[in-house]
Amino acid sequence: MRVVLQRVGESWVSIDGETTGKIGHGLLVLVGFEAADTAEDIQWLAAKIVNLRIFNDAAGTMNLALTDVQGDLLVVSQFTLFAATKKGNRPSYIRSARPEIAIPLYEAFLAELKSLTGKTPQTGRFGADMQVHLVNDGPVTISIDSSRRE
Repeated sequence: MRVVLQRVGESWVSIDGETTGKIGHGLLVLVGFEAADTAEDIQWLAAKIVNLRIFNDAAGTMNLALTDVQGDLLVVSQFTLFAATKKGNRPSYIRSARPEIAIPLYEAFLAELKSLTGKTPQTGRFGADMQVHLVNDGPVTISIDSSRRE
């Protein structure tokens, strides 16, 4: 699994002009899956996301986690996070999980995030052509890959 986290003041996703998910202060999570991803990857990455201390405390230091600030989550599936660009100029997405594998992983990821935060994450629609809007806070943008665990 690979995610790009963006700390946001607000974010929303729309499909054909209709807003499908919207949050205020919190994290926009772009997530991609590969066929080798497991339940362990989901649990590790979800825990990392909600406990990552990237929100400012009263002194202005990034010292608080999503749960500390009662932030929201907007989770958007994005298979292009596994783009391979080594050869040529047209990215290959061969590492991205096919929908029959990725959709159950995505749903399990959402359920794990809900379990950890007590809040239902807002979402886009898996596989749809989405417009993602955000007001980046900081900006703070972090990428995490569950296979590297760094």
